Amino acid sequence: MPGTLQDRVAIVTGAGRGIGQAIALKFAREGARVVVNDLDAGPAEETMAAIRSLGAECVACVGNVAATGFGEEIVRTAVDRWGGLDIIVNNAGFVWDSVIQKMTDEQWQAVIDTHLTAPFRILRAAQPVIRGLVKEEQAAGKRVVRKVVNISSVSGLYGSAGQASYSAAKAGITGLTRTLAREWGRLNVTVNCVAFGLIGTRMASDYADGNEAEIEGRKIRLGVNSEVLATLSQRIPLGRPGTVEEAAGAVYLLTIPESDYVSGQTLVCSGGLVGL
Repeated sequence: MPGTLQDRVAIVTGAGRGIGQAIALKFAREGARVVVNDLDAGPAEETMAAIRSLGAECVACVGNVAATGFGEEIVRTAVDRWGGLDIIVNNAGFVWDSVIQKMTDEQWQAVIDTHLTAPFRILRAAQPVIRGLVKEEQAAGKRVVRKVVNISSVSGLYGSAGQASYSAAKAGITGLTRTLAREWGRLNVTVNCVAFGLIGTRMASDYADGNEAEIEGRKIRLGVNSEVLATLSQRIPLGRPGTVEEAAGAVYLLTIPESDYVSGQTLVCSGGLVGL
């Protein structure tokens, strides 16, 4: 029996690990063809191996989403391989926290570029492609609904001490989402956002675990202070952090036909956590 997303062409950024990987695998199980992006080739290949084991199709587009020209590259990868583009998930990101008086311009700009400028560039590059596909479909008497899901955070909704850049970027992505929902409605594209709370990933791990990311030659420590982590966990009404599979499920909800009339919305996936 065909999956819910059978033969749909999906781009998932940051798909080598964590939530992005779980999204890519969920899509693959439902029959989608997935463009797998990660900063590094190794994690991207791990995700692709898992996708292939499911009998699904995939292709890699390795690189920094914030790099100039990357938006055009990842869109071209999808179109060159499968001739179309149906789903875009802007998921790639990292945190580089500091209180504002200690935050450097470099910290600020790196986070803004990855979480806000990169999605803008990818969506800008996708618009002419989608518009062309829609014209062809209209001429053939067809109507195809396409999906964009941008990833935000409860930090962008409520603010988070020590995360001025991250909170600002995640607040910005909700504004971009609402604007494109208005601009792209005529193209039969729904544009929505998922704001995650505490999900069990490297970004939300204990600092003591020693997780790091290397971005453009910079080693950035990942995680949350153990005391903050414990406090947040206690405040979640469901009593625990979410899993990456649960996070992927929230994104999936906004890509299936049942959500074809939902656009310009932010779905909060936080186990009931309100505020930080």
